Amino acid sequence: MYDAKLDERVTTMDDIKISARGVQVWYGDTHAIKDVDVDIADRTVTAFIGPSGCGKSTFLRCLNRMNDTIDSARVEGTILLDDENIYDKRVDPVQLRAKVGMVFQKPNPFPKSIYDNVAYGPRIHGLARNKAELDDIVEKALRRAALWNEAKDRLQAPGTGLSGGQQQRLCIARAVATEPEVLLMDEPCSALDPIATAQVEELIDELRENFSVVIVTHSMQQAARVSQRTAFFHLGNLVEYDVTDRIFTNPSDPRTESYISGRIG
Repeated sequence: MYDAKLDERVTTMDDIKISARGVQVWYGDTHAIKDVDVDIADRTVTAFIGPSGCGKSTFLRCLNRMNDTIDSARVEGTILLDDENIYDKRVDPVQLRAKVGMVFQKPNPFPKSIYDNVAYGPRIHGLARNKAELDDIVEKALRRAALWNEAKDRLQAPGTGLSGGQQQRLCIARAVATEPEVLLMDEPCSALDPIATAQVEELIDELRENFSVVIVTHSMQQAARVSQRTAFFHLGNLVEYDVTDRIFTNPSDPRTESYISGRIG
């Protein structure tokens, strides 16, 4: 669990990567997110927790404009990435998603080889000038995702042939191959067994050395294990946001305390 002595910078929030103010989301007439303000630190794991349907995944998808793909969705407010408004009309969502990568709930490798899964993003964004550079990018991404040793001798085998945990790490490798600055994870372990979950959690802790990681999780134990800061959502509201240790041991809002103790949710 979080130790303030080990990571004092997280408490002071000196290095803010994403700043959201007054964020509201509607799906048609449904008001899914209500006036959320939050600052997310760089090189930190931030967890979003709360009951099913509370808005945590909806808010996560605001951070790389994935809600743009839903016709009925309407987003208001301001979200700054390094002081740039990501909802500015001049911002290309495709380029934004290269900077703010995403890993989904169920592993979803492309029906391609392991190599081509990881090389896909760097190819479409023109990040490699030749095959040797692309090979280096693929190897670096697979190493970051702790999959290189298992995959290096079968790079041309289909990604769908890997185990569930390996497939999720492949999706993480695919996400980090474009050198994003932020990595969003929407319940990345919910489809995995305990051993694969432990491997992905260990990986998340390593990834924060290079990325700002934001994870949605239904598991409070997971949030306590992997994050330095935790946000509690309830009925579309951001109820409380603080250092993880305080959220779980001394929450300031009675709704947070009720959720942590199992009385709501």
